[in-house]
Amino acid sequence: MTNPLQFNLDRSAKPPLAEQIRKGISTAVENGALRAGARLPSWRDLAAQLGVARGTVRSAYERLIDAQIIVSSRSGTYVSELRAKGKRPDIPPEPPSFKELYRDFSTGPAIFQMGVPAPDCFPAKLMARIRARAVRAEASAPPTYPDPRGATELRREIAAHVAIARALDCAPSQIFITSGFAGALGLALRVLSLEGRNAWMEDPGFPITRRGLEIARLTPVPIPVDGEGIDVDHGVLHAPDAALAIVTPGQQAPLGSTLSVARRMRLLDWAARSGAWIIEDDYLSELQLEGRAAPALASLDRAGRVLHIGTFSKTISPTLRLGFLVSPPSLVAKLAEAAASLAPAPGPSTQLATAEFMRDGHYMRHLRRMKRVYAGRRETLSGCLQARGYETSAAGLAVVLKLPDAVSDTAVARQALAHGLAPAPLSPWYMSPKTALSGLLLNAATLPEQRLKAAADRLCDIIETPAQARAGTDSRSAAQTKQPPDEC
Repeated sequence: MTNPLQFNLDRSAKPPLAEQIRKGISTAVENGALRAGARLPSWRDLAAQLGVARGTVRSAYERLIDAQIIVSSRSGTYVSELRAKGKRPDIPPEPPSFKELYRDFSTGPAIFQMGVPAPDCFPAKLMARIRARAVRAEASAPPTYPDPRGATELRREIAAHVAIARALDCAPSQIFITSGFAGALGLALRVLSLEGRNAWMEDPGFPITRRGLEIARLTPVPIPVDGEGIDVDHGVLHAPDAALAIVTPGQQAPLGSTLSVARRMRLLDWAARSGAWIIEDDYLSELQLEGRAAPALASLDRAGRVLHIGTFSKTISPTLRLGFLVSPPSLVAKLAEAAASLAPAPGPSTQLATAEFMRDGHYMRHLRRMKRVYAGRRETLSGCLQARGYETSAAGLAVVLKLPDAVSDTAVARQALAHGLAPAPLSPWYMSPKTALSGLLLNAATLPEQRLKAAADRLCDIIETPAQARAGTDSRSAAQTKQPPDEC
């Protein structure tokens, strides 16, 4: 945001400098750039910023105080509540599509909400101590610009971790720290520069990924998925000229299937022959609850066509906004330039804390524990729903609940919010309404096992409520949507 006090002073103009400062601040208040209660810099600090005498700014402040535009107290100088409009006329309203697109990620944390880890199992005190040390280290470090690729310590830890957990052999120089998955995707798409081309997109697939492709001016082409993952032969037949494929080979988002070895090899062969790129979204692959996780797709890549994206959102916390991109050697230089110019890594303290968490073995211990916890919760939730007569399937940390015919998953999801439940409707994950299935995605990680039955029963009661009754309650207030179920 532009600093509202960055006005220009004309020393050759007839009005004195104090008057120019007074007018500049007054204008900023009147047009809403400075809102009611906004704190102004001290007259000493503003004088230093503008390169004028302290008395000049003090004189301007005194005139503004006399006019009741600003008020002064021991705690500082603030914009008066009486004179400020408090609203900028040029600020557009929040677009309706934003709330709909991000509803699954902005409601909670809430029961069954997708994309969040268990809030009751994370070693919060340990992480708080580690982060406090990292903040102190950052504050005492020399004031220099950090490496835009990310902290060396974290990139080393990630390189070691993916070598063990994902069978992906890479150097720290190939790793770029990003602001979550979206930051890595944006960095990759900027460097690949595939505007106007087609891109394979799993159908169903992550809606935000699909929107990201559209913003980058690519055309998503829906490719169906089944028990073996994305149907590569379908993609080659219907969109052989695609320049990119975005896949979730470890655990398909949202249905949970693992891309088979045969399809992995066909996908890599297609990319090598056609000169296409593959972005591997390593969604939940470390949190494989049944057996050992399959190696990363990038570990099989011999032609250098795969960009591997991972995050700490599901394993540690989405509040970190921390992800990483593993680049093939041919793109390292371009990605480094783009990171430095357009998308530098997040603040060092978060990175250093995460590096220490990994280096001291806490991360691996946490993952092992959470796999056991999540497996138990997912099994319990499936049992509760099946006992009520519903068909379910496991999908990563979630349970997919198939809805009866003629029941709208979006309508049920909206109604569930009024009861503190946040299931994600399955149909928006499909590109075409004609192929979309009606169902709910339920994250099993959000509640202890002993509380899952009550939440599951409440959700089933909502599903079994007649559609007319559900429609009559869709207008409940946002405040009600945040209330937890009575039983929980």
